Amino acid sequence: MAKRSEIKKYISVRGLTVTAILAALASVLQMLNFPVPLMPGFIKLDFSELPALLAAFALGPISGVTVCFIKNLVDLIFSGLGETLGIGPLSNFILGASFVFTAGIIYRFHRTRKGAIAAALIGAVVMAAVSLPSNLWLVYPIYEVAFFSEEQIISAYNAILEPLTSKQLTSLWQCLLIFNVPFTFVKALISVIITTLIYKPLSPLLKGVKSSR
Repeated sequence: MAKRSEIKKYISVRGLTVTAILAALASVLQMLNFPVPLMPGFIKLDFSELPALLAAFALGPISGVTVCFIKNLVDLIFSGLGETLGIGPLSNFILGASFVFTAGIIYRFHRTRKGAIAAALIGAVVMAAVSLPSNLWLVYPIYEVAFFSEEQIISAYNAILEPLTSKQLTSLWQCLLIFNVPFTFVKALISVIITTLIYKPLSPLLKGVKSSR
C-alpha cells in the first residue's frame, strides 16, 4: 500500500510538473501571435493550443484545460486589462478549452493512433462550432461596448470580402460564419496535424514511462 501511495504521489507531482512546463510553452507560443491574410487585424493566429492538446492526450482533459487556463492567465497579466479588457484571453480560453477537453475525453476511451486523430478532429470541429455562439453572444458584445460598434466591426469584414466577391455582409453572425468559424477550424487543424506527427515520440517523455522501442 505504501509503495502504491508513493507511485500515485510521483504520478501526481510529475503530472503537475509536465502540465506547468506545457503551460509555459503555450504561453510563449501565444505571445508569438501574428495577423493573417483575409482576416481583420484584431484577429491573430497562434499555435498555443498545441501544448494543451498534448497535455490532454498524455495526462487527461483536465490537464489540457489547465494549460489553456494558465496560458491565458499569463497573457492577461502581461497584456493587462487596458488593451482588450480581457476579451482576447477569455475568447482564447473558451475555444481552446472546448477543443482540448473534447479531444481528451474521446481519446481516453480510444487510445489508438486512429482514435487520437479522430478525437483531435472532433475537438477541432467543436472548437469551430463553439466560436460562433461564444463570439456572437459573449465576446463581441463586450468588444462593441469597449471599442467599436457592430457597424464598424462589420465594415472591417466587408473591407476584406467586398474586393473579392463584390458582396457585402449585413450582420455580425454572417461575418463570424464566413470568417471566424473557418479560421478557428484551420487554427485547430494545424495543432491536430502537428500533434499527430510528434505525439508518439513525445508520449513516453510526457507520461514518464519508458519507450517500447
